[in-house]
Amino acid sequence: MKVWLELLNIPEGKTVSYTDLAKKIRKPSAVRAVASAVARNPVSFYVPCHRVVGKGTSTSSKLKYHWGSDLKRELLTSEGAL
Repeated sequence: MKVWLELLNIPEGKTVSYTDLAKKIRKPSAVRAVASAVARNPVSFYVPCHRVVGKGTSTSSKLKYHWGSDLKRELLTSEGAL
């Protein structure tokens, strides 16, 4: 629940990493748990989990998304984050 509530604080057009999100909820060592919570978001239309990106160097690792990387890229582009 803490992760999903924090997702609501990410402004449109901005992205954060899973590591940053873990730090924001004061659980800096829980990056994997944060990623799991983000991936299990059942209401992604209302809770913008697409704004969380991986720290990898490749675009494909940054844009992994439950509903597909193409949709994530489209959502972030429409918000001006890419």
